[in-house]
Amino acid sequence: MKLIVGLGNPGPEYSSTRHNVGFDVLDLLAHRLNWIPKPDDFNRLARNKFQALLLDGPTPTDRALLLKPMTYMNLSGQPVQAALAFYHLTPADLIVVSDDIALPCGKIRIRANGSPGGHNGLKDIERALSTQDYPRLRIGIDPPPPRHPQADYVLGKFTPTQRTALTPALHRATDALLLWLEKGTTPTMNRYNSDPPV
Repeated sequence: MKLIVGLGNPGPEYSSTRHNVGFDVLDLLAHRLNWIPKPDDFNRLARNKFQALLLDGPTPTDRALLLKPMTYMNLSGQPVQAALAFYHLTPADLIVVSDDIALPCGKIRIRANGSPGGHNGLKDIERALSTQDYPRLRIGIDPPPPRHPQADYVLGKFTPTQRTALTPALHRATDALLLWLEKGTTPTMNRYNSDPPV
């Protein structure tokens, strides 16, 4: 069994913001796995468990858990740690999907481990798990404009130009997670860390 965590903030006021792309990818993934009729159904059909919304079901190779922490971004670690412990999983069985201001909007990057890079959700997961050794999939959202507070930027909505770049990236990230479920981290990095063909 594998655990896929999408990071974001709960509540309609945060829907479709830059900081919630992890939630957006889980919506698409659950739909692609045929667990829900359409992406908008995730929150309605998920179970409340571990202070999170949880869906689980079969994949082409095994079973998986999709988890959206409902604790707000900077407290994401507790639901992740609780789910790993309950299902007797290790950090190697986990992948976390998050936004990244260091990447251009529309780029995705998969890593087997690494530092949080200033991301509060990843910081709290590292604190809760006492390790940086877990895979993560980062989705670029562009850096904030000059003199624009970072917190306001990540909690803001995408511009139309950014949304044009983001939409295919969300689908590419979903494809990457499906490959990760089947083949693991290294083959997924090899395939998806390069730019998509034009």
